[in-house]
Amino acid sequence: MNLISAVDINKIYQSGEIEVPALRSVNFEIEAGSFISFIGPSGSGKTTLLNLIGCLDKPTSGKLKVAGVITSDLSRREAASFRGENLGFIFQDFNLIPVLTVYENVEYPLLLVQNLPYKERKDRVHSLLEKVGMKDQMNKYPDQISGGQKQRVAVARALVSKPRLVLADEPTANLDSKTAFMVIDIMRQMRDDYGVTFIFSTHDPKIVSEVEILFTLEDGMLVNTSKGKGGRND
Repeated sequence: MNLISAVDINKIYQSGEIEVPALRSVNFEIEAGSFISFIGPSGSGKTTLLNLIGCLDKPTSGKLKVAGVITSDLSRREAASFRGENLGFIFQDFNLIPVLTVYENVEYPLLLVQNLPYKERKDRVHSLLEKVGMKDQMNKYPDQISGGQKQRVAVARALVSKPRLVLADEPTANLDSKTAFMVIDIMRQMRDDYGVTFIFSTHDPKIVSEVEILFTLEDGMLVNTSKGKGGRND
């Protein structure tokens, strides 16, 4: 079953009187439960595509369908509601809130978009922190934990609202190799446990070696779709 369908997606940015094409007639389908990555050089359109799927931007033309909804037709308010109900995000720079504890950072999306009772919020946050190995650090603040630990917290935060899809933009760029593989393994385990689809945008060969499907972009065009290794052989 396809979770995402993109048909003839074009994105053009306006710079004064100059039109700058970021995506050109991109077509693809992604099945639910996939572990995939958009790859390509800087300026190839990876992040633009991630932003469109994440309802942070709209295509100039074409049809984008995510989780049964034609998101390219949503208003700004509808897009925000759709993100809160269906999407999780993981960023290169972690984007944790410095004045909140690890526990409070993970709980934060539930306070924003879902009216859950306190006990349910607590149980959900504790469960995810345990799964990512951060329950014993839950009362610390972001500046008291390492980069790898911050990204584990970011993974828990992305999953706490039970999204159907998690979008990860260069999530291992600031991590050493050992920590990066550990975080990728955690994300794959979360996919296996919850059926969440993970989509990466990356230059990182560590992620490229781990995903199951690679979409290669060049100059805003999807030039190749190939199977990834989907795991190391060591």
